[in-house]
Amino acid sequence: MSILERFIRYAAIDTQSSEKTADRCPSTEGQRELAEMLRGELEAMGMTEVEADEHCYVYATLPANCTEERPVIGFIAHLDTSPDAPGKNVKPQVKDGIVRSDGTTLLGADDKAGIAEIMSAMETLLRQPEVKHGKVRVAFTPDEEIGHGATLFDVEKFGCDWAYTMDGGAAGELEYENFNAASAKITVKGFNVHPGYAKGKMKNAVRIATELAQTMPDNEVPEKTDGYEGFYHLTGMDGTVEEAHLSYIIRDHNRQMFEMRKHVMRDLAERFNETYGDGTVMLDITDSYYNMLSQLQGKPHITELARRAIEKVCGHCEVKPIRGGTDGAVLSFRGLPCPNIFAGGINFHSREEYVPVRSMEQARDVIIEIIKNAKK
Repeated sequence: MSILERFIRYAAIDTQSSEKTADRCPSTEGQRELAEMLRGELEAMGMTEVEADEHCYVYATLPANCTEERPVIGFIAHLDTSPDAPGKNVKPQVKDGIVRSDGTTLLGADDKAGIAEIMSAMETLLRQPEVKHGKVRVAFTPDEEIGHGATLFDVEKFGCDWAYTMDGGAAGELEYENFNAASAKITVKGFNVHPGYAKGKMKNAVRIATELAQTMPDNEVPEKTDGYEGFYHLTGMDGTVEEAHLSYIIRDHNRQMFEMRKHVMRDLAERFNETYGDGTVMLDITDSYYNMLSQLQGKPHITELARRAIEKVCGHCEVKPIRGGTDGAVLSFRGLPCPNIFAGGINFHSREEYVPVRSMEQARDVIIEIIKNAKK
């Protein structure tokens, strides 16, 4: 099966994750369908220790075929696609080597391109026993897009010295710095009375919530920042006069700036409570993940191996910070160093998402090159 055929096959399954059902794993049943498909394909191609567990974490092994002692390395991609754009009935269109959706849905290259690349690399190596390598582990995770991809990942069972997520952007990119990340949930309590008799009595939660949102730093938002610049991102807002809700994500590469941003939000909530009364604004901040750089700085062989492979396959390697996060960020803090390698897609999470077939082929070849050259 070609890498394009694999990708189109996977893209047809609706695997959008959902915040609404995030209390269960996987959050959506489409992810289970894809997990079972991959389990069957891994077994059919000859992988060993194949498992799809009750939470749809798929694990498999490419056994070593050499006597030389080599590190056990892993490759990881996620099953789910983003809930930020329509993801049902994806109809990939291929033209001039570029795969797009039909414009009504996202494509799902994030991260089904990564899945197709890992699967294609494993199939290639199984068919080429003359290519010597150590033990390789692969894993596919659910619910990465809603921040739970690494939550139930069994690091001990995976048993790797280090791993790579195939979840980056354009061909040639290597990422081992990511945002520190948190989510902030704000609840505003109001008081409703008849509007004709509201003077001095009504406390409009929607209006207060709107005022609070407008008080946030105007230039520190995703659409006005780039590179290492952090931001506050208002992702949702709803409510009535009685109660309103704001949802934010907080991001910064610098840990001190990240902590400062959380302090800014707490200070803002306090000031609004001073103005509108205690208990008007309730703030709940939850850390999501941290910058993996701190876990990789003393292990240059991991990123250097990837850099050399990317340069050989692509002719260049662009090291850049992730303006987001991956399962690898969380796993790095759980003892599994895990940089991020390009999967080839562009305009993730949108109806304009696309992926060049050549980029997927290059990512597959990078995986193979890393496996061939991984040494103790």
